[in-house]
Amino acid sequence: MTLDYSQLHDPNAEYTMRDLSAETMGVTSSRGGGRDIEITDVQTTMVDGNFPWTLVRVYTDAGIVGTGEAYWGAGVPELIERMKPFVVGENPLDIDRLYEHLIQKMSGEGSIEGVTVTAIAGIEVALHDLAGKILEVPAYQLLGGKYRDDVRVYCDLHTEEEADPQACADEAEYAVENLGYDAIKFDLDVPSGHEKDRSNRHLRKLEIDHKVEIVEAVTGRVGDRADVAFDCHWTYTGDSAKRLAEALEEYDVWWLEDPVPPENHDIQRQVTRTTTTPITAGENVYRKHGMRTLIDEQAVDIVAPDMPKVGGMRETRKIADLADLYYIPVAMHNVSSPVGTMASAQVGAAIPNMLAVEYHSYELSWWNDLVEETIIEDGSITIPEQPGLGTTLDLDTVAEHMVDGETLFDPA
Repeated sequence: MTLDYSQLHDPNAEYTMRDLSAETMGVTSSRGGGRDIEITDVQTTMVDGNFPWTLVRVYTDAGIVGTGEAYWGAGVPELIERMKPFVVGENPLDIDRLYEHLIQKMSGEGSIEGVTVTAIAGIEVALHDLAGKILEVPAYQLLGGKYRDDVRVYCDLHTEEEADPQACADEAEYAVENLGYDAIKFDLDVPSGHEKDRSNRHLRKLEIDHKVEIVEAVTGRVGDRADVAFDCHWTYTGDSAKRLAEALEEYDVWWLEDPVPPENHDIQRQVTRTTTTPITAGENVYRKHGMRTLIDEQAVDIVAPDMPKVGGMRETRKIADLADLYYIPVAMHNVSSPVGTMASAQVGAAIPNMLAVEYHSYELSWWNDLVEETIIEDGSITIPEQPGLGTTLDLDTVAEHMVDGETLFDPA
């Protein structure tokens, strides 16, 4: 076909701009390039992993199904059921519009933050899988294309003796040498035996000394074979966080995560600006609006959104774009099943300022059995070229590990 571009705006021309756009995108579906496909149903099933994973499926009248995942939380499946009438009959390709539609419709349920945003994100992730399958492109292509073929994974490590520095060092050695990770993380808000009152969030010198011992043992053991981060889970006062961060400045700490409670961004900014230890936060902040102050005021050195929690794939992309204005990198918090983990990796492939995606289930032997594909190899995720997320649920494994009382969704 030879096109006369002067005819593109001529209503009597044989070919119109709409025809050209469809051909350019490679959309040849007999159903009008997907524009007349409608959502017919939304279903959830909760899997009893190391967290209660909420898997979400969006069905269409074309027989194409998209699978996503919402961050775990009480009431998420019920909220998704509430939202079903707002998306049934809609076109699944209109991801942004449907997302904003759900935010507006669920405003009475608190769609600024919390489990309502998480529930909406579960549908949004499933829509990316679905749209990718309709258009026959990987999910990263819907986000603008990819910067990298592989996304780095950092492994969240635990030991039965979390307060023992040498036990932590041993676990770090095992993960690096036997599991192939070159990026790991440990909890640092562990009891030291020197606490007088844990409720007041204050760290005594003996407690700080104990945490330094853990950091020294782990970073000394792995050396330059792995980057090592440490998580404080929002536990300390601003003053204690500053003193802890200062005490860690001489060690090779990848980042110190969530040292203060998440509500007061002013204190977060103070802690970040008074130390050379990199400070990370963000998993308990929702949507790009919630992240704005953290990023605009450079209150973090690294921002850590949890993709299925903060609002979904496109919202995480928007957060990453905002962070990139200040040259702030992104490290994704992640406690998801293979579905949510791959969705996070798809986002990670599509943003320039990506560091790594977290993996929180290395002790769960059947984690990867939930899908037919292998997700993590040698500490990274290779981004698949299959349409959508590139994951296929193993429904037998889902059924075997469902939360009591759950019903398996339709296999279509």
